Amino acid sequence: MEDKVVKSSDISIQIDLNDNQLPLNMRWSATDGGIKDAEAAAFLLSIWDKKEKNTMKIDLWTKDMTIDEMKQFFHQSLLTMADTFEKATGEHLISEDLRDYCYHFAEKMNILPEK
Repeated sequence: MEDKVVKSSDISIQIDLNDNQLPLNMRWSATDGGIKDAEAAAFLLSIWDKKEKNTMKIDLWTKDMTIDEMKQFFHQSLLTMADTFEKATGEHLISEDLRDYCYHFAEKMNILPEK
Protein backbone atom coordinates (compact mmCIF):
# COMPACT_ATOMS: atom_id res chain seq x y z
CA MET A 1 0.00 0.00 0.00
CA GLU A 2 1.41 3.38 -1.02
CA ASP A 3 1.55 6.27 1.46
CA LYS A 4 -0.82 9.13 0.76
CA VAL A 5 0.47 12.73 0.93
CA VAL A 6 -1.48 14.50 3.67
CA LYS A 7 0.33 17.86 3.58
CA SER A 8 3.34 19.68 2.16
CA SER A 9 5.86 21.89 3.90
CA ASP A 10 8.25 24.54 2.58
CA ILE A 11 11.77 25.42 3.61
CA SER A 12 13.32 28.35 1.77
CA ILE A 13 16.68 30.11 1.78
CA GLN A 14 17.12 33.67 0.51
CA ILE A 15 20.69 34.67 -0.40
CA ASP A 16 21.81 38.22 -1.21
CA LEU A 17 24.94 38.24 -3.40
CA ASN A 18 27.53 40.90 -4.14
CA ASP A 19 28.91 41.76 -7.60
CA ASN A 20 31.24 38.73 -7.40
CA GLN A 21 28.33 36.38 -6.60
CA LEU A 22 29.51 35.91 -3.00
CA PRO A 23 26.91 35.70 -0.22
CA LEU A 24 26.42 38.90 1.78
CA ASN A 25 23.30 37.95 3.74
CA MET A 26 21.26 34.79 4.15
CA ARG A 27 17.82 34.29 5.59
CA TRP A 28 15.75 31.14 5.91
CA SER A 29 12.14 30.26 6.56
CA ALA A 30 10.40 27.01 7.51
CA THR A 31 6.61 27.04 7.42
CA ASP A 32 6.12 24.16 9.87
CA GLY A 33 8.80 25.43 12.25
CA GLY A 34 7.31 28.89 12.58
CA ILE A 35 10.56 30.38 11.28
CA LYS A 36 10.33 33.40 8.98
CA ASP A 37 13.35 35.23 7.55
CA ALA A 38 15.77 34.07 10.29
CA GLU A 39 19.32 35.29 9.76
CA ALA A 40 21.99 32.71 8.90
CA ALA A 41 25.74 32.99 8.36
CA ALA A 42 26.28 29.59 6.72
CA PHE A 43 24.53 26.47 5.58
CA LEU A 44 25.36 23.01 4.29
CA LEU A 45 22.73 21.25 2.20
CA SER A 46 23.05 17.64 1.08
CA ILE A 47 20.39 16.01 -1.05
CA TRP A 48 20.47 12.34 -2.06
CA ASP A 49 19.78 11.94 -5.77
CA LYS A 50 18.13 8.52 -5.84
CA LYS A 51 18.38 8.17 -9.61
CA GLU A 52 22.10 9.05 -9.80
CA LYS A 53 22.94 7.40 -6.43
CA ASN A 54 24.94 10.48 -5.57
CA THR A 55 24.87 13.36 -3.10
CA MET A 56 24.15 16.79 -4.47
CA LYS A 57 25.39 19.58 -2.20
CA ILE A 58 25.43 23.29 -1.65
CA ASP A 59 27.64 24.94 0.95
CA LEU A 60 27.67 28.69 1.43
CA TRP A 61 28.79 31.14 4.09
CA THR A 62 28.88 34.90 4.39
CA LYS A 63 32.10 36.89 4.33
CA ASP A 64 31.43 37.96 7.92
CA MET A 65 31.52 34.42 9.32
CA THR A 66 34.68 34.02 11.38
CA ILE A 67 37.07 31.07 11.26
CA ASP A 68 36.17 30.23 14.88
CA GLU A 69 32.47 30.21 14.01
CA MET A 70 33.19 27.93 11.03
CA LYS A 71 35.09 25.51 13.27
CA GLN A 72 32.14 25.35 15.67
CA PHE A 73 29.67 25.05 12.79
CA PHE A 74 31.52 22.04 11.37
CA HIS A 75 31.94 20.42 14.78
CA GLN A 76 28.24 20.71 15.53
CA SER A 77 27.31 19.56 12.02
CA LEU A 78 29.47 16.45 12.36
CA LEU A 79 27.91 15.64 15.76
CA THR A 80 24.45 16.05 14.27
CA MET A 81 25.40 13.72 11.41
CA ALA A 82 26.45 11.05 13.92
CA ASP A 83 23.09 11.36 15.70
CA THR A 84 21.12 11.28 12.44
CA PHE A 85 23.09 8.30 11.11
CA GLU A 86 22.44 6.33 14.30
CA LYS A 87 18.74 7.20 14.28
CA ALA A 88 18.38 6.24 10.60
CA THR A 89 20.42 3.03 10.64
CA GLY A 90 20.65 1.83 14.24
CA GLU A 91 24.44 1.64 13.81
CA HIS A 92 25.44 2.57 17.36
CA LEU A 93 29.13 1.54 17.33
CA ILE A 94 30.15 3.44 14.20
CA SER A 95 28.14 6.44 15.37
CA GLU A 96 30.15 6.41 18.60
CA ASP A 97 33.33 6.26 16.51
CA LEU A 98 32.18 9.35 14.64
CA ARG A 99 31.46 11.12 17.94
CA ASP A 100 34.97 10.17 19.11
CA TYR A 101 36.33 11.77 15.94
CA CYS A 102 34.24 14.88 16.69
CA TYR A 103 35.95 15.12 20.07
CA HIS A 104 39.34 14.80 18.32
CA PHE A 105 38.29 17.48 15.80
CA ALA A 106 37.23 19.86 18.60
CA GLU A 107 40.48 19.21 20.45
CA LYS A 108 42.60 19.92 17.36
CA MET A 109 40.60 23.07 16.55
CA ASN A 110 40.86 24.33 20.14
CA ILE A 111 37.10 24.63 20.53
CA LEU A 112 36.59 22.33 23.51
CA PRO A 113 34.89 24.05 26.43
CA GLU A 114 37.30 25.04 29.17
CA LYS A 115 37.26 22.81 32.24
